[in-house]
Amino acid sequence: MSGITRYIYENMPSYESAGYVVFILVFILSAIVFKLGFARELPLLKNIIIYTFLLIGCIMLTFFALFLPMVEGLIVAALILIVYKSRRWREEREERKVSVK
Repeated sequence: MSGITRYIYENMPSYESAGYVVFILVFILSAIVFKLGFARELPLLKNIIIYTFLLIGCIMLTFFALFLPMVEGLIVAALILIVYKSRRWREEREERKVSVK
């Protein structure tokens, strides 16, 4: 098991609850990565469909998380996308200031 998954399984009262915690963690991190990197403005029903399929796909990622560092990889991906979005936002803000003057 990878680091974070092992920690969760060692410190939770049962393996069943640890599995749910890993699943929820994988889903939340996947949703963050999707939102930061790939999401577009869509109607509500399409967003519900996309996140439903993301939820179903996270079942497979949870099984992978038992043997591969999935949680750690999703954390790294989220951090990289956060840095990218913040730099892009800062550059767009500076460009707007220059174009106004």
